[in-house]
Amino acid sequence: MKTRRWLRRFTFLSMYGMLLILIMGALVTKTESGRGCGDDWPLCNGKFVPAYTIESFIEYSHRFVSGVVGIILLTTLILVFRYSGRKDAKWFVSLAMFCTILQAILGAMAVIWPQSSAVLALHFGISLVTFALTLLLSMIYMRFGLKLSETRPYLSRRVKWAIWLITVYSYGVVYLGAFVRHSNSGGGCTDWPLCNGQVIPELSGATLIVFIHRFGAILMMLFVLWLFFTIRKKVGKRDNLYQAGKWMLIYALLQIVSGGFMTLMMGQDWYLLASMLHTILISCLFGILCYLCVLTLPGRKKATK
Repeated sequence: MKTRRWLRRFTFLSMYGMLLILIMGALVTKTESGRGCGDDWPLCNGKFVPAYTIESFIEYSHRFVSGVVGIILLTTLILVFRYSGRKDAKWFVSLAMFCTILQAILGAMAVIWPQSSAVLALHFGISLVTFALTLLLSMIYMRFGLKLSETRPYLSRRVKWAIWLITVYSYGVVYLGAFVRHSNSGGGCTDWPLCNGQVIPELSGATLIVFIHRFGAILMMLFVLWLFFTIRKKVGKRDNLYQAGKWMLIYALLQIVSGGFMTLMMGQDWYLLASMLHTILISCLFGILCYLCVLTLPGRKKATK
């Protein structure tokens, strides 16, 4: 019993730690602190404890937290493989560990060799997948997630495919958002919901990038609405699938609003906070979509916790 309690604690620590890494990574980008440690890795400007500057503090804090969370995740992996009989838990923690190692390698490469905005945006994408995997892992040990691998409400093949396609599409929209951030294109549209006072602005440069991201987000909202009402029609309100669909819709709506709030706060004191909120909401939305994907998989007759 005590071992299970520690296992549960470490899965939650891994999940919250990955979310913190996502937020801190966005903070590094938004404050342009990515070069705060120069070209050195894992040291910072050639020192284990660097001289204090805002940029070096933010960048080095991100590295430090990533290292600590990596150790927590490694401990979680050992606990899961030793004390858990859940095959899905082993898959989630293994994939999360792989993504964490990959992210560390890409992060080091980004410091040593300057990379394009397209590649830098991929770093956020990998971190997002890692968070989703640790979220799924922790949900196994939550009260409503204990039967994660057994809950298989009847859904048509078409709807199951739709859930997976919407999840993949949402990842693409998130990647575009990260690309907007890394390419410093956020000023392409200075107002919201219009773009520079127009429904369809002049599509070039930063404006084109931001407009594509916005259009993609609107389409995603429409897909989420369709999916929610489809799920509500097919399953009961007490079902895990319905509850996940409800939170999917809530996070999608909040994400749209937070994107508008971030645009309106551009150049003001609240902009950084709005950006962090935007990151948290999209992380939660993607995590819920991944949970829906898992619920479409064939279930098992019996699961061992």
